[in-house]
Amino acid sequence: MKASKGKCSMPKGNDKWNAEFICAAPNLSVPRGGKAFTVFVAWLLIVATAFAAKPVTIQLKHNSEREQRTKAELERLLSTYDLKKYTFTNKVIIEDGAYAHSFPEITLNTRFLDSDDELLSSYIHEQLHWYLRDHDVQQKRAIQTLRMYYPRVPVGDPEGADTVYSTYGHLVDCYLEMQADRKLIGPERTAAVIADKGHYTWIYKTIIDDEPSIAAVVHSEGLEIE
Repeated sequence: MKASKGKCSMPKGNDKWNAEFICAAPNLSVPRGGKAFTVFVAWLLIVATAFAAKPVTIQLKHNSEREQRTKAELERLLSTYDLKKYTFTNKVIIEDGAYAHSFPEITLNTRFLDSDDELLSSYIHEQLHWYLRDHDVQQKRAIQTLRMYYPRVPVGDPEGADTVYSTYGHLVDCYLEMQADRKLIGPERTAAVIADKGHYTWIYKTIIDDEPSIAAVVHSEGLEIE
């Protein structure tokens, strides 16, 4: 039996590389049973392993005690929760006193040391900015709609983001963050995390107050993470 040359269904995310490589496999003869079939299956496993999602690497800016402890905490969270679908870049930096940001590399501070839920939420929040960067067209359309819903938005701490555009963009990012948190730690713990946010206060309050409307915008642009 020859390998099928039909169209392959391409999954999203890191797994698409596995599929693309396998779909490009030569037209090998792979009879079921026997040594040839075993070799073919082994070859597929080798390809899948080679193109598997890379583990997250965590670097410390100053190698301070708090950075070391935060790294250990984040590593434990990464091993406790299945975060593959919320991980879009594999490098994270931890820096004492830094303002958490996503680009050019995700940088987390040590503010949430010993607060697992808040560190988890912060990690997801910054990763989602990479996801939205990769879905820029959909995000821009969502922002256009949100501009009609909210003609005036705050800029700057503690209510808004750095710019008007960023405040609108964070309505999407923070909505997705809340959905991810609910799936991972449940609605009650998520509510506690959001209540303790000392930044983006207007953004999170607006999402909670108008959640059905914002959910509809995110859904209409296909930005949900299933």
